[in-house]
Amino acid sequence: MSRPRILIVGAGFAGYRTARTLSRLTRGRAHITLLNPTDYFLYLPLLPQVAAGILEPRRVTVSLSDSLPDVRLVLGEAERIDLDDGILRYTGPEGEEGSLSYDRLVLAAGSVNKLLPIPGVAEHAHGFRGLPEALYLRDHVTRQVELAASAEDPEACAARCTFVVVGAGYTGTEVAAHGQMFTDAQVRKHPLRQGMRPRWMLLDVAPRVLPEMDEKLSATADRVLRQRGVDVRMGTSVKEATHDGVVLTDGEFVETRTLVWCVGVRPDPLVESLGLPMEKGRLLVDPHLRVPGRPELFACGDVAAVPDLENPGSYTPMTAQHAWRHGKIAAENVAASLGLGGSRKPYRHRDLGFVVDLGGAKAAANPLGVTLSGVPAGAVTRGYHLAAMPGNRVRVAADWLLDAVLPRQAVQLGLVRSWSVPLDTSSPEVARVAGGPGRADARSGPGAALAADTDDGGGPGRAGSPDEPAKGQPGSGTTQVRPGSGAARPQSEPETANGRPLAGPPGSGHGQLRSEWETAKGRPLAGPPGSGHGELRSEWETAKGRPLAGPPGSGHGELRSEWETAKGRPAAATATAAGTAGEPVRSRPVGEAAKNQPGGEPARNQTGGEPAKNQPGGEPAKNQPAPAPPPHPPGPDHPAPGPVKRTDVPDDPDDFTKGDS
Repeated sequence: MSRPRILIVGAGFAGYRTARTLSRLTRGRAHITLLNPTDYFLYLPLLPQVAAGILEPRRVTVSLSDSLPDVRLVLGEAERIDLDDGILRYTGPEGEEGSLSYDRLVLAAGSVNKLLPIPGVAEHAHGFRGLPEALYLRDHVTRQVELAASAEDPEACAARCTFVVVGAGYTGTEVAAHGQMFTDAQVRKHPLRQGMRPRWMLLDVAPRVLPEMDEKLSATADRVLRQRGVDVRMGTSVKEATHDGVVLTDGEFVETRTLVWCVGVRPDPLVESLGLPMEKGRLLVDPHLRVPGRPELFACGDVAAVPDLENPGSYTPMTAQHAWRHGKIAAENVAASLGLGGSRKPYRHRDLGFVVDLGGAKAAANPLGVTLSGVPAGAVTRGYHLAAMPGNRVRVAADWLLDAVLPRQAVQLGLVRSWSVPLDTSSPEVARVAGGPGRADARSGPGAALAADTDDGGGPGRAGSPDEPAKGQPGSGTTQVRPGSGAARPQSEPETANGRPLAGPPGSGHGQLRSEWETAKGRPLAGPPGSGHGELRSEWETAKGRPLAGPPGSGHGELRSEWETAKGRPAAATATAAGTAGEPVRSRPVGEAAKNQPGGEPARNQTGGEPAKNQPGGEPAKNQPAPAPPPHPPGPDHPAPGPVKRTDVPDDPDDFTKGDS
């Protein structure tokens, strides 16, 4: 008799606990498959400490393969479920498609960021549901403080050091509390303008902080935040988000480059496609976590509306505590339905209390109904997290100890870019990768987090952050044309990430392929004389603003060697003729290869008449005729071509190491 097939979708608190419990109960008598976008379980409650630099990212993750040795791990995201045929179709991390069949299906896909119809939020805010978002926020906050420390404009300094967090629940409260401590520690090393300090704002339409908790705990958290310097505003939220800041519901405009969205979560959109009864976006299940009318289908965690037997008529809230307990009951009931042990059990719970880490030795907790604050609450909070984590306890405790005795390392790693973590995504646990596959619904709203960041470090998802590519966004369909090929080719990842102009043959309307040095300095590209394109300058010539080459009598400057140019001597050379298949070659010191030439071996500096080697388009160019003169005579509308003195390039050719951060 073949073993039954159990498929679990999602490895959050509910899915991970289901897989671990089923593995223990079945003891090899069933095939257990776990489908998840990542190869780790993420302990979400400690994510604010990752963003604040207390814990390293791997401390809050647990390897699925190591901790679930009897469970088959499949990396991918569920796309469609055929309930009648018992088949789930998914997309892998590299875009490959696959399918999995099952006898029992457990849906534990978790939740994503909750969106509200507020103008500009999808474009300018970032959520806080996954590890990539925490890493991005850590880098972004560090960068804003460093830029503010060097800013000469007081208004720009104040805007960069203003951080707005929307949502005063567990996540938002902890992000604001840890964030204020993190930035205060940074400005001790990078002092701001006199009288200025980082400003964190915590907004919520609720009447108090942590409205779902006991009023005493709420009052404790509010007091700690205000003493630390957090601007707590209850009954206030964001009316509109713009490029330069946010408009609050009370009419005030706050200039900021950072908007963190922590207003809550919504179930993963996967369950909406099933066409089954729902309750506020969650799949309706019975107390045994089984979907009515579908004996093979179970659901738990944030995607399931589980009846609260302790409070008839209500459903259990979307919290990690409930999801963890759901997983255990779901596993026991799945095993019972297959005759692999035990009997069915309804889900019942008893609150053990709540803990909120406010940073340092401060916390708010009510274990078993006992209200605590200060150092005792901090000890209980960290002890609870160590006990609840399924792994890495020693490493987490070691990081806490080191943080207590050593200063934090505030550096930008640049691992996650703004456009990689849009607010409106079905996979907050996975960062979008340049040139990689992505689900259509993983994109953000209109223009969300895809605008080029060009204003020296704008906020998340807005035009102006240096952490976004200016052009060639992944998935945009931008292609690069190879000279002489007549066909388009995709951009390489480095070119796309840096937003460099693409290559095309002279006169085709496409820019020539720039080297990294040229692109960084915005130098003109090459084209044959008279084509309307600027001549390609060598690094040394461009840095000094020296004239470029053209054939004698063409009206263009003659090509000078470095020695001749330095001495002011005339030079003689002919340029590559317009209309040839070859791409112009940069002037370089004798014997140095021209770099970034498309198509094979780099072409060397050839003088007129000597064939250029391996030019794209097949045949080497030989003895090219002189180009035709410009079609328009010099005049007011058509000035004569000639050297242009650049003002945006330093006089020192070695200055390329300065000022480009």
